Amino acid sequence: MKKILLVDDEESIHLLYREEFEEEGYEVHSALSGTDALEKFRLIAPDLVILDINMPDMNGIEVLRQMKEINPTLPIILSTAYHEYKQDLGAWASDEYIVKSSDLGELKEAVRRYIS
Repeated sequence: MKKILLVDDEESIHLLYREEFEEEGYEVHSALSGTDALEKFRLIAPDLVILDINMPDMNGIEVLRQMKEINPTLPIILSTAYHEYKQDLGAWASDEYIVKSSDLGELKEAVRRYIS
């Protein structure tokens, strides 16, 4: 079973994404902060990361940078509510940039594309 690490500081996102992606047959691990994400990243060796940008302890772009240093080929999808970060050079290291929406179709398609 393919493992997804979901990194977001909003509990409601975790509940929604966990339900949706487990239904699709993925094993979903959650992290509520950047620090927690880096710890779990090393422990579980996910097949893909869905990463928020705005978090209280560490910016998602910094988390992305550190994860890519450890595993440069791991697919990381930035999923954020903000369009403006797409222009940030750090965001370019992600494999996909998706603006959060109540319709998870685009996100699900990206996940399938990277870890099918």
